[in-house]
Amino acid sequence: MIRSVVLLSVVLLAPGPAAAQTRTVTGTVVDQTGTGVPGASVQLSGASGAVTTSGSGGQYVFQNVPAGSYTIEVRLIGFAPAVRDNIIVGAADVQVAAIALNLASLSDVVVVTATRAETSLIDAPVTMSVLGTEELATSGAQNYGDLLRNVPGLNVIQTSARDINLTSRQGTSTLSNTQLVLIDGRSIYLDFFGIVLWDFIPTNLSDVRQIEVVRGPASAVWGANAVTGVVNILTKSPREAPGITASLSTGGLGQSAGYSQGEGPGLLFGSNASVSRIVNDRWSYRFSGGYFNSDALARPSGTIPIIPDPRDPTKTVGGATYPADGDGPPGTAFRNSGSSQPKFDARIDQEIEGGRVSYSGGVAGSNGIIHTGIGPFDIQDGSNQGYGRVGYNKGTLKLNFFVNYIDAEAPNLLLVGPTGAPLQLDFASQTYDFEAGDVFPIGRRHIVSVGGNVRRNNFDITVAPTSENRTEIGGYAQDEIFLDPFRFSLGARVDKFGNLSDPVFSPRLAATFKPAPDHAVRFSFNRAFRSPSVINNYLDVSIVVPQDLSPLAPLLPPQFKPLVATPFPLTVQAVGSNLPVGTVQQDELVEESLTAYEIAYNGSVQRTTFGAAFYINNTNNQINFSQLPPSLDPYTAANPPPGWPLPASVLTLMAANGVYLPRTGFTYLNLGPIRQKGFEISLDHQINDQVSAFANYSWQGDPIVLDDPDPYPLQELALPPTNRFNLGFNFDNRRYLGSASLNYSDEAFWSDVLTSPYHGFSDAYTMVNGSFGVRWANGRVTTLVRGTNLFNRSIQQHVFGDIVKASVVGEVRVNLP
Repeated sequence: MIRSVVLLSVVLLAPGPAAAQTRTVTGTVVDQTGTGVPGASVQLSGASGAVTTSGSGGQYVFQNVPAGSYTIEVRLIGFAPAVRDNIIVGAADVQVAAIALNLASLSDVVVVTATRAETSLIDAPVTMSVLGTEELATSGAQNYGDLLRNVPGLNVIQTSARDINLTSRQGTSTLSNTQLVLIDGRSIYLDFFGIVLWDFIPTNLSDVRQIEVVRGPASAVWGANAVTGVVNILTKSPREAPGITASLSTGGLGQSAGYSQGEGPGLLFGSNASVSRIVNDRWSYRFSGGYFNSDALARPSGTIPIIPDPRDPTKTVGGATYPADGDGPPGTAFRNSGSSQPKFDARIDQEIEGGRVSYSGGVAGSNGIIHTGIGPFDIQDGSNQGYGRVGYNKGTLKLNFFVNYIDAEAPNLLLVGPTGAPLQLDFASQTYDFEAGDVFPIGRRHIVSVGGNVRRNNFDITVAPTSENRTEIGGYAQDEIFLDPFRFSLGARVDKFGNLSDPVFSPRLAATFKPAPDHAVRFSFNRAFRSPSVINNYLDVSIVVPQDLSPLAPLLPPQFKPLVATPFPLTVQAVGSNLPVGTVQQDELVEESLTAYEIAYNGSVQRTTFGAAFYINNTNNQINFSQLPPSLDPYTAANPPPGWPLPASVLTLMAANGVYLPRTGFTYLNLGPIRQKGFEISLDHQINDQVSAFANYSWQGDPIVLDDPDPYPLQELALPPTNRFNLGFNFDNRRYLGSASLNYSDEAFWSDVLTSPYHGFSDAYTMVNGSFGVRWANGRVTTLVRGTNLFNRSIQQHVFGDIVKASVVGEVRVNLP
């Protein structure tokens, strides 16, 4: 009996079974030379799961790991994934042998933007470029425009300290609305016009994992506005990069050009911080914030040259004087401004069995100049854009709900209304979007993707007072068929917009031949569309346009001649398609469409990757802000304009001589078909695991007007740069890091701001950018110098835009565990 009691006591007091014990798993991630690799994502999978990031020497640690069998998977952009199986955790801590990473090939680079599902870059049914973590960390870029300028086929223009626009394989206008931009799959284009305000992105660049760029139409999966391509900014999860990162930068930008010739440098300042923590196996979070401030760029001075119109040599363009930088009469001057951009972003991840729920939200503010077809607007202090998002991922099933909002005020700096006050643009909108998608195999040769979304937009816009809110709904399906060595992608999407009478069908067909795992030749057909925006449909503004009446003087009696000595302030309307011109209702706008044909090649040979693409893009029903003939809606003797200083009968005399004073000057029209051809070639070479180099060339032909009963008006054509060339290199040897790049762009012809006196060429330019940095304190502190346009050239990327001079900043980055 006593023996039984003793035995029972021993059992009760003994430690729990081995399965209740936890141990520590440690190891190191190295490259092919045996050097430790920091920043790699290390995932432990098995009886318990966890994710961490390798430290400055490549080391990683998993604490409190229960007994069992585990697998470790290591991923890092630029390297092939590595897996270590059968790691047994038992009665003692585990030291895992070093895991070596090999340099990545095209088959190792995984993208999601091509199909909304994970796909290797070599198998993507579209032409893509990927900017990885190393390029983002070493770049000398000061903004997203500078960062993306190195991508082949991408036309980037900067027109003010805050205003950046870009499109793929097309001329880029001041309000670019054909390139969809996403953050983690959440669209950030502003539905009231379809534009992207890049300074309103709340995410710190240090939190970005990679940027994927689709060069070509992508409406088959992403719907409207993915006409010329997609830029998808993918951020790191809190578990991928736990720790604290902070940066502080300050420097200057050149202002000695144009109206500020001889002035000293302006100020640049920026600060960012992110805190990411893994609370436990279930919860993790990241909070980040930042601030950026830039003084104004230089405004051009003088007169836009008068030249024969390159589209119609029988006419001329140019001749307008650039508005002065400063105070002055309306229409003659405006004070240029810089930009201040605060931002805050938060993300909380909840791990669930087999998946994750992610909660995120953020807000960003800005001020500064945005250039438009009716001149520059000045976005005021307090203008902001924000979002909230909930995402659910389990296996391949993805559910997302997000809300975007924007609230901004912006007076026009050149144009005034009938009251003499500046034309005012106040816009507030809310977007609510729910989307779902899944991927599943059918048999052994098919992978099917399906999904769709419902989107609601509410608008409140001063320049479109009768605008109507809008609901959109769309769905897509795609089948990837594997018939080695061929791969076929058949997909389509159908969208129904509240302002379009019929649904829109966007197909995609791609056939890929892979003679070897790292070589692929692809033939593709895509069709994409852009729906008319609320501004296209409901714009309603009145603008005072000074009208020169002096040519009438010889026809007038002496007592009336003094009345035409000064310009007459004529009030002209600009209206959307849903408003009448005079008493005549306009034709309903239909969707703008782009049909693309492409042949492309991607391939890797050891450390070198090659790319080539030739495309034909046919655009039809392009939605364009067009000047109407004065005779379409003129004032008459029976209805003279307000304040008309002459007898009303003079209007009859003018009409008899073919001279009219219009009431409606501008509207949005669907313009006839045009064709653009181009090709791109690229080469990327990994010299070793520390140094990579790239070079690419893009050629774009001028738009060709196709035969049509109503051909595209020549005066509305813009001519993109014919030749673009980029080259550079990045290096990162864990102690030193840096980059250098050269960007060349041909001259381009612009016709998208105001009237023909403001149209003309921007000169060809070469921009040299670079950076150099040193890591200290075992990689925890990095000092860096970054610069753009280092030779301080006067670069005007748009005929009406600001002048970009050199900018150089010194930066200190801190990374703490």
